[in-house]
Parts: sequence; structure tokens; C-alpha cells
Amino acid sequence: MKRRRFTFLTTVAIPGFCLGAAKEDKALAEQFEGICKKHGVPAVTGGIVTTDGLQVSAAAGVRKAGGKTPVTNSDLWHLGSNTKAMTATLAATFVMEKKLKWDAKLGDLLPDLMAKATPQARGITMAQLLTHRSGLPANTDWGSFPAARNRTDIIRKECARPLLSEPGSTYLYSNVNYMIAGFIAGKLGGGIWEQVITNRLFKPLGMKAGFGGTGTPGKEDQPWPHGADGKPMPTNGPAQDNPPSLGPAGTCHMSLADYAKFIADHLRGSGGGKALLTPALYKDLHTPPQGADYAMGWLVAERDWAGGTVLTHNGSNTMNFATVWMAPKKGFALVAACNQAGDAGKKACDDVVGVLTERRGKNG
Repeated sequence: MKRRRFTFLTTVAIPGFCLGAAKEDKALAEQFEGICKKHGVPAVTGGIVTTDGLQVSAAAGVRKAGGKTPVTNSDLWHLGSNTKAMTATLAATFVMEKKLKWDAKLGDLLPDLMAKATPQARGITMAQLLTHRSGLPANTDWGSFPAARNRTDIIRKECARPLLSEPGSTYLYSNVNYMIAGFIAGKLGGGIWEQVITNRLFKPLGMKAGFGGTGTPGKEDQPWPHGADGKPMPTNGPAQDNPPSLGPAGTCHMSLADYAKFIADHLRGSGGGKALLTPALYKDLHTPPQGADYAMGWLVAERDWAGGTVLTHNGSNTMNFATVWMAPKKGFALVAACNQAGDAGKKACDDVVGVLTERRGKNG
């Protein structure tokens, strides 16, 4: 998808608590430095998360290719589509309060926006949006609808067009799905998605989070975005991201420690521990439809090192890359991020996860 620049929200500072404060691991940092050199990426970060939060982490490299400012263990990283699991979790908070049902239909949830919608679109359920089985397209012309307020325009437009498939019948990974799901959650919470997810998810978990690209424009105060070719983007900052209208599908950024608080909550919840939601709702979020492998914000797979089921997701706004691998049965997760997109960024993150897997294996 083509990048365009739009001004939006900066980092939101939220007072909270700290789980599992992790110190920089020098041995890991040295290994990560080697990964940067191997793949020619400016910087990477990664860590091991348990039910208590971030336990081990490190960062290596520089914030901007050709620069001299090193990344730190507290830097902010763009998570891209890893935001989707957060939007799904936000929706689950309303299910828990009986203000939403997974089988609720768009015609009932958004009656004011469905005047020109097709009968099939009116029948799309919340669960079908979150599992990418709505029949809606993967993307829209986000550049024609850039601002958060344009989400209503997108919903009207896409729901008035013939669906690509019958709702519930076919999987198609879709940013449109999650934009609509986030819009619905925002409406249920009495605001826009950015406000509601801050108040109902980030704040209760003690997270500091922001939206859009990281850093102050023109300053190397956070990891700078880089294209797939490794070249720094002309500028940085909140506007250097996909359009804000796409928000619920992938515009969150935060530190690794704050992201770990979200992952730790899912680890606790999946194991029946004290968490934001009920155990049954985490099961809903982590279980794909029969015969499928995408749940609600999570791709479900099997890995021996995870003791069976693993929940994973990648995220990229074409200028950054992030990945997470969660092993619920083992009670831990591995997270990694890079301030470069494309194949190099993905391979660098994969290698970081490999190093963390080996470290976890040695330490039990």
C-alpha cells in the first residue's frame, strides 16, 4: 500500500504500573548487533515475556542509518498489524460487559451507516470482521479517506459495494475489517478508537502507547523509519505512517516493555490467571473458526518449542517490522522489532526470535 503522510496523534503518556522490569542484557545486545550487520538493518530489539511481563531484553544498532545515535532499551517501536490483537481485545471488553455479542451484525451495530449497504454487508458479524471472513476487501483507497473521522465514509463506501465472498465463507486478510471493528468499539465506548483503546485497554494494563510514526520530526530521538531498501525515510514522526483512518488495523507504537504488558495479559488470561478479561474470552480470541488458522488478531500454528499451540503475528507499515510468538502452554512469548521494512527487516526479526528461543531453551 502506498505511503502518505498525515498529521495525527503523538505519544500518549499514561501513568501505570510496571510488571517484570527487564534490564538490558549485554550478551543479547552483542548477538543482536551481529544480526544488524548480517542483514544490513539499522537496529533491532527483542525480548522474552512471561506472565509477569518483560523478563529479558536488548536493543542494538542505531536509530537512523548513517547516524551515530544508538537505540536504547526504552525506545518506541512501531507495531504495525500487531495492533489488530489489541483491537480485538478491546472489542472483547464490551463482550464481557454484555454490550456486544460476537454474532452481532453490522446492520444492528451501525444502522445509521447501513442505509445504502447491501443485504450481505448488513449481515456481517463482529466475529467475521475479526477473523477476516467478512467478504470485504483487504484495503480501500486510504489516501482518499485519510483522517480518523473518515472511517464512516469508508464504511458507507465498502458496505455499499458487492462483497468479494459470502460472509463467513472465505478468509481474506483485511485492514478494512479491523478498521470497522475498531470503529464499532469506539462507538460503544463513546469516542473514537484511539481514545477508547487508551482508556479501556492501555490504561488498565499500565501501558504507555501512541499512534502513528515515532519520534520528533527531524530529530533522532526514536527509531527512524526505513524502507525495504534500507534507506531512511525523508522524515520521521507521527505523520510518517499509514493514514490515521487505518488506525485500528495497525498504527500503534510503544516500548517493548509496554508491549510486553499486553502480551503478559494474554498469557495470564489463556492460563486462567488474573487478567483483563475472563478465561472464556481469551479462548474466543485465540481460537480460529473450524478449519481455519486465523483467530481474532492471532495466527494460530503449532511449534514443538511452544509445547504445541503458538499464537503469532507480524506487523509492518512498510517502514518498520515487528513480530510476536506466544506460547500459552509454556507461559512465555518472544517479541522482536526492527526499524526497517521488507525482507531484511523480517529476516532480522526472525533471527532475533531464533536467538531468544535458544536463550529460553537454555534457561528452561
